[in-house]
Amino acid sequence: MPEHAPIKPIRTAVFPVAGMGTRFLPATKAIPKEMLPIIDRPLIQYAVDEAREAGIEQLVFVTGRGKTAIVEHFDHAFELEATMRNRSKTLEILEPTRIEPGNLVTVRQQVPLGLGHAIWCARAIVGNEPFAIFLPDELMIGEPGCMRQMVDAYSHVGGNLISVLEVPYDEVSSYGVIAPGARREVPGATLTEVTGLVEKPKVDKAPSNLIVSGRYILQPEVMNVLKTQETGAGGEIQLTDAMAQMIGNQPFHAVTFAGKRYDCGSKVGFVEATVALALARPDMADDVRALLKRLLEAG
Repeated sequence: MPEHAPIKPIRTAVFPVAGMGTRFLPATKAIPKEMLPIIDRPLIQYAVDEAREAGIEQLVFVTGRGKTAIVEHFDHAFELEATMRNRSKTLEILEPTRIEPGNLVTVRQQVPLGLGHAIWCARAIVGNEPFAIFLPDELMIGEPGCMRQMVDAYSHVGGNLISVLEVPYDEVSSYGVIAPGARREVPGATLTEVTGLVEKPKVDKAPSNLIVSGRYILQPEVMNVLKTQETGAGGEIQLTDAMAQMIGNQPFHAVTFAGKRYDCGSKVGFVEATVALALARPDMADDVRALLKRLLEAG
């Protein structure tokens, strides 16, 4: 993308939700992992709410077999709503689950070939426009939200952006890691030039301890790269490898997220997110704090 090209707004977000959720079996045998609740909202709802806060209009779910509950969650539930009205119960609690007709699109990833392949499956919907990517396993809590921070930064620099967080070096082999270049300040954010990307490097080979944290804004040219992308780590088509090929051809920056990340792809991270968000809610914080105290004292 030429430096002088106009910066197109981010209107579309892709949510890869085709995974089988094997780390949460047997709970995910019949229920999509993305529908497991953090307190009273399914995990996917947090990601959708974050996208809406960032002004994103069109939501693309890349799904697989057994994932229909995700789409149904965002559909109108006529019987439920009618029953609630008859019982004089407010429908306000269901408002976040409503998506305007035409703003939710689903495509199938028929073969589990990795994150890069899942994103490529959305190519016809994305078209020739920049787009966002949300990995729902990564629960990002901040004010404003992670994608809002990224969209605001994108409005100043354009190109490609990824969200990063700093982790201990002994954890880098579990993530995509950036090779950092020059730092730059824009209103509301600190940007780091991305000079390279490595997927799940060994600790002694990691170029930094800044990990890619599940939020991306990418230009549509990445689809052309993914079309011919060879398999990488884990025998899968890695999005990180495709992005690495774009570095040097288009502006590429990392946004250091000002907020908290919870890795809900792991059981411990899922529990941490549930406890942390419960403690942040005025309607239940005191009760949860007392409960935790009793449990800890009981040993």
